[in-house]
Amino acid sequence: MVIAEIPILKSPERVTFVPLLRNKNINFRNMITVSNLAIQFGKKPLFQDVNLKFTPGNCYGVIGANGAGKSTFLRLISGEVSSTKGSISLGPGERLSVLKQNHYGYEEHTVLNAVLMGFEELWKIMQEKDALYAKSDFSEADGLRAAELEERFAEIDGWNAESDAAMLLSGLGIKEDFHHRLMSDLSGKEKVRVLLAQALFGKPDNLLLDEPTNDLDLETVMWLENYLSNYENTVLVVSHDRHFLDSVCTHTVDIDFGKVQLFAGNYSFWYHSSQLALRQQQAQNKKAEEKRKELMEFISRFSANVAKSKQTTSRKKMLEKLNVDEIQPSTRKYPGIIFTPDREPGNRILEVKGLSKSINGEVLFKDLDFTIEKDDKVVFLSRDPRAMTAFFEIINDHDKPDSGSYHWGQTITHAYLPLDNSNFFNNDYTLVEWLSQFSDDTSEFYIRGFLGKMLFSGDEIYKKTSVLSGGEKMRCMISRMMLRNANVMVLDNPTNHLDLESIQAFNNTLMGFKGNVLMASHDHEFIQTVANRIIELTPNGIIDKIMEYDDYISNEELKERRAALYNN
Repeated sequence: MVIAEIPILKSPERVTFVPLLRNKNINFRNMITVSNLAIQFGKKPLFQDVNLKFTPGNCYGVIGANGAGKSTFLRLISGEVSSTKGSISLGPGERLSVLKQNHYGYEEHTVLNAVLMGFEELWKIMQEKDALYAKSDFSEADGLRAAELEERFAEIDGWNAESDAAMLLSGLGIKEDFHHRLMSDLSGKEKVRVLLAQALFGKPDNLLLDEPTNDLDLETVMWLENYLSNYENTVLVVSHDRHFLDSVCTHTVDIDFGKVQLFAGNYSFWYHSSQLALRQQQAQNKKAEEKRKELMEFISRFSANVAKSKQTTSRKKMLEKLNVDEIQPSTRKYPGIIFTPDREPGNRILEVKGLSKSINGEVLFKDLDFTIEKDDKVVFLSRDPRAMTAFFEIINDHDKPDSGSYHWGQTITHAYLPLDNSNFFNNDYTLVEWLSQFSDDTSEFYIRGFLGKMLFSGDEIYKKTSVLSGGEKMRCMISRMMLRNANVMVLDNPTNHLDLESIQAFNNTLMGFKGNVLMASHDHEFIQTVANRIIELTPNGIIDKIMEYDDYISNEELKERRAALYNN
């Protein structure tokens, strides 16, 4: 039953964005239709009997554990991978665009041309026109063909193509003086932005994005959130960034245990509602009507919070679709991340005086002076991510500063999660052997308990470290931290390589942690819900504020100050 009585606020005035090419003949009856889809690798099917419809005006967040088949699902829709059974169809004449992962596929092309090539029909017309007009023996037949091309070129707004592509690149942080450079001249992070511009260019009818926020800075992610929130066509996106999913998605596609299910609402709605339904399932004595009333009240509260907030159009649109009958208990397994300090931290946590660090003559930070107080949970920011890593390496005695000093309080035990954990896994230990290195109690029973909390069950504890995935290595490193019983957590991008379940569990734990947290992260939600203090490291000084992250990034005075400290 759709909860019709929920008040829906009218959409706010739309934000003006880059004027991209638009398909003037959009048929809103068109859609991506998935019929009886199945794919199998070896004997075990990844998923089967998938029947879904994806319609214009909606953004679908595709979620699932690592290895569940999220990226494979997008590749099936794009035609890059063939299904074992079933079919996928688009509306007549619809264009589909995919965020490409081959960062070196356009090395000999200019940046601007690489973007234009994202609209294949437009690019072919441009090439054919140029070839025709370059002919020395231009014939009558050539003239007729040129007229046909010009007509179609005008229909798809080709005369504005280059300016639209340039504006899109600028919006994604690629400055104008880079537009006519070769792709081979760009850094890896810059190429990511160009490929994203390529995918967005021409306002495709269907847009598939696999981890679009990877390697993007805060400003660019916010730009992309705003752009997609007002996107009128069909979008499917895979992302581990919960804030991004919440900002842009109207629906959630859950891939779990071989099943693919579609739900109205963003990630937060799916997570909290499924957890509530799971608790209800476990409450055997609760009557059905009581459970239904509780779910309806949850939808009302969730909807009211969204409606009152400064959210995008898409988040308000999804309120119209929330359905109490769709809410189901989650079958997800969440790791048991539990940090239990041996002692409460005293009043003196960490004192930093005159700390400076450069790499190859490039200043990362200089003359750092600050004191970490009791109950501080600090996020460190910088436009140069090397600054945070260098700082964390120094305070964990893994590197030396150029100058200055730091002092931990006498009551402090700190646990460190480094950005690069490769040195920890240069061996061929089993997981039991590996974790035993960091424990006073090396009995298998004791170690098995910590590995079990990280979802390593049964014979998995005898798996060799040499075959672990990035996510599995991170869970091992978290197990190591749990053994420390520390009262200060030092975390360098803790969400890297983790699936949404692990990120959510980690997030929930740190929110309630009775100690200090010093961290760097690209995860907006992680920062917003954990940190109560922000320290931004720049080559020309620091900004140190006790405030929420959302307030920090929206503060105009601080934006000007940041620009001055970065000298731009």
